[in-house]
Amino acid sequence: MGQHAKHRSLVKLTALAIGLWAAPAQACRLALVLAMDVSSSVDAAEDQLQRAGLAAALIDPDVQAAFFVSADPVALHVFEWSGRYNQATVQDWLLIEGPEDLLNAATQIGLSDRSQTESPTAVGYALGHAATQLAKAPPCAAQTIDLAGDGINNEGFGPAEAYAAFPFAGVIVNGLVVKSGPATEQAAIIAYYRDEVIRGPASFVEVADGFEEYAAAMRRKLLRELTSQMMGAIPQPRGFAG
Repeated sequence: MGQHAKHRSLVKLTALAIGLWAAPAQACRLALVLAMDVSSSVDAAEDQLQRAGLAAALIDPDVQAAFFVSADPVALHVFEWSGRYNQATVQDWLLIEGPEDLLNAATQIGLSDRSQTESPTAVGYALGHAATQLAKAPPCAAQTIDLAGDGINNEGFGPAEAYAAFPFAGVIVNGLVVKSGPATEQAAIIAYYRDEVIRGPASFVEVADGFEEYAAAMRRKLLRELTSQMMGAIPQPRGFAG
């Protein structure tokens, strides 16, 4: 073999080695953080409804189809939140590569125990914690946070301060409001999530008509998120669906 041929072979091998080293170990299309409200306004029965509802939504056939519409998986992380220092992991980062992964996550969530019951509602801290968890996620093409709750911030800094202090560049934040209390309070919570919590193009607020409808609302939200993400998240008016 001549010197030029040897040189070309060496260049090819070097390029291949660099390419293998630089390529991500796993392609991921979406890092998805789901946050459940366990503040004192959520009683034990309602908490069980939201855990069972989230578990049921994850293994819904249509939701599963949305998860697996692409060969690139979704990375999932679930935590519960309430007061400023009260966030607890329910399901740590998991690549959803097949139905068994969704089943495992749903089982973990459905069997999980509530971490506490007496804390207030620190929305800004929950958003900051979610951003911190995204920093630990596998490398993914997009990042989305889902904040579910039945009240507005009543402890510590709010969403605006969280968005100024934590890394949210390119992150979509959606909300799931669970109707609770008088109609006027429900309308105020929906408006708060719409005006203060959601963030980014095509972000939205889904509404559950009480914790009994948590599973159906979560199903709608997951389908909308996973579908819009695959369509390139075409910007839509900020608003809510109920």
